[in-house]
Amino acid sequence: MRIAVVHKDRCHSKKCGTECIVYCPRVRTGDETVILGEDGKAFVSEELCVGCGICIKKCPFEAIDIVSLPEELAHPTHRYGKNGFALYGLPIPIEGKVTGILGANGIGKSTTIRILAGQLRPNLGNFDNEVAWEEILKQYAGTELFEYLQTVAKKGIRVATKPQYIDYIPKMFTGTVEDLLTTTDERGKLADLTAALRLDSIRDHPIGSLSGGELQRVAIAACLARAADFYFFDEITPFLDIYQRIAAAKLIRNLALTRPVVIVEHDLAILDMLADTVHIGYGKPAVFGIITRPKGVRVGINQYLDGYLPEENVRFRETQVVFEKRAHEKGSARQDLAEIPALTKQYESFRLTVTGGTIRCGEVLGVVGANGTGKSTFAKLLAGVEKPDTGSVETTLKISYKPQYIKGDNTDTVEMYLRSITTKFDSSYYQHEIIEALALQPILQSGIDILSGGELQRVAIAACLSQEADLYILDEPSAHLDVEQRVKVTRLIKHHAEGKEAGILVIDHDIYLIDMISERILVFEGEPGRECTAAGPFDMRIGMNRFLRVLDVTFRRDQSGRPRINKPESFLDREQKANGEYYYYTADAV
Repeated sequence: MRIAVVHKDRCHSKKCGTECIVYCPRVRTGDETVILGEDGKAFVSEELCVGCGICIKKCPFEAIDIVSLPEELAHPTHRYGKNGFALYGLPIPIEGKVTGILGANGIGKSTTIRILAGQLRPNLGNFDNEVAWEEILKQYAGTELFEYLQTVAKKGIRVATKPQYIDYIPKMFTGTVEDLLTTTDERGKLADLTAALRLDSIRDHPIGSLSGGELQRVAIAACLARAADFYFFDEITPFLDIYQRIAAAKLIRNLALTRPVVIVEHDLAILDMLADTVHIGYGKPAVFGIITRPKGVRVGINQYLDGYLPEENVRFRETQVVFEKRAHEKGSARQDLAEIPALTKQYESFRLTVTGGTIRCGEVLGVVGANGTGKSTFAKLLAGVEKPDTGSVETTLKISYKPQYIKGDNTDTVEMYLRSITTKFDSSYYQHEIIEALALQPILQSGIDILSGGELQRVAIAACLSQEADLYILDEPSAHLDVEQRVKVTRLIKHHAEGKEAGILVIDHDIYLIDMISERILVFEGEPGRECTAAGPFDMRIGMNRFLRVLDVTFRRDQSGRPRINKPESFLDREQKANGEYYYYTADAV
């Protein structure tokens, strides 16, 4: 079986020589295998296509994908029209359980949720006519999904959803936090939710004035407050610190005792803690996606990191994601690049104190701490965006800075924007180290103002690393990136630091990313929003123990080297706390 997908947003027939038509061997024999539709976009006939792949290679915008699939995938669960994305399989919501979906962006996770929520009727690949529910239920007869889909067909299910992109909320609602949450309080649990998520202090704030972290917590509370038969959370961790992530995870776990919950999450530590089972989504993003049967959360995550599914006998990634048990020792031999000066910054109700230290050549320095402890303020002080009250930043140091919140209001294409930043755009080094590493080639001709959150994040990382600098500062580079993209960004940043002999500061709340990328860390401590101190830099073991002790959470490593959160009050949790070892603990058994 063969499917052909044309990415409409990348097809720019007015900017190319219609190479897909000119070079197609079937077109040369007189067949209309590839044509331009009324919208000026290419159309590929799957019946006539022989799968030679010439149009794929010739298209300058990588707008065409043609994939051969096994015959057992002849009938998709849903397909978005001719030359559209195809989805195979569905996750299974289970009463009293949290079901996780783990996969790359664009693999069909949102489509599966729309189907489970009754917002989209699966067409079984028949996109020309509406498929009757009787035919759909016949397809799923005898499966675990039959009863659930039967309820959906009768419109007897009520769904509460936490959307992925929370920045749309202020565009749809203009009142205060109190106004929004009051309209969603259908379970009478609002007081408990706002206390657990620490929203009481901002209940009178306008929605439009909230930070990303505040807006994320409001969105989670609004979803949890609704009375529904099925709850779906699409990425709860962006812009939340580790404390807030764990608080949200505990609330969702409590909810799942009585209701089925499905969650999409790219923070593996939180997914590991939160989910009971995991469905892996694999395939080719924006082309086709396959949702596996449920797996145990530990087994599922490890198989995803391995890139190989033994039960399905499928290898969907060429390389494994490997967690080095300790790759930080080499940092001690590096030369000092610059001093982190002792600084203070006083606001009306907040004071930040930086004790000072050093940044080393070729080093990635991780920065951890709760939201509101001054991490982004520290980055702005170093970058010269803000001025300290005492102390001074070295002015001869060239600094490139990626802020936490990125605005996508630029109407230039991605290529035009990057060319305006660097003169090395056409060099083979830049194409390989930046464009290919961040998978930007397919979106180079897209306007920045129409990019998704993940695409915008990758462009912002590229823009930061494109500049010549001694010190690079990246504030939350993992936000909206999937697991594979986070691993690629990690490798890119480490390689960039060593290749340029530059220093790189990475502020992030993803424990996995901080563990993989950092040689040392700065720890921000104190009372969030009041008075905090930047302590360190510390060696990783000392710094992470100091950080996690306040959180009262312990991590271990399983046999694959992957960090995992211990269950509260479990034997390992109590043993590690007694030994003062909150991190870097290797368990022989899992």
